[in-house]
Amino acid sequence: MRLYGCAQPREAAEEGLSCVRAGALGMQGMWGPFMRVQPYLFFDGRCQEALDFYKSVLQAEALSIMRFKESPVPPDEAMVPAGSDDKIMHATFRIGDSILMASDGRCQGEPNFEGMALTITLTDASRAEVIFAALADGGEIQMPMTQTFFAQSFGMVADRFGLSWMVLVEPTEGL
Repeated sequence: MRLYGCAQPREAAEEGLSCVRAGALGMQGMWGPFMRVQPYLFFDGRCQEALDFYKSVLQAEALSIMRFKESPVPPDEAMVPAGSDDKIMHATFRIGDSILMASDGRCQGEPNFEGMALTITLTDASRAEVIFAALADGGEIQMPMTQTFFAQSFGMVADRFGLSWMVLVEPTEGL
């Protein structure tokens, strides 16, 4: 059995189905039923601010939000400081076709997103420039948007929360 990059089942590949579509149809890959990997972001006390920012910049849509005060079991004060009742214990939100999860975590006020980045892939260069500039507002440009050997346009930015983003415009023919 040949394994595909997403553990796509052979019958799905033969039918020309994507991994996502194959999973939705209940086909099984090497790990059984379709498996999804989703980022879980800890904003350390700034989750609501981040969700509001991504709503304005990326048209993010909150799918669910649970605050610490809504938990059936009160949080351990050694893990979450007193007065954090209105902070977000868990949130699920959508950006484009992606579902992400987030939390205020331990509510210390200093999120740390080292060693990872989220990538936004677009087909429209002007839209990419607008999104890149909006993410850079209050953040830090790590690499300005520019043409590369692998993309029509590519740039890297850390937003105001320290979360790194790579904005990529898919290449056109002949790039």
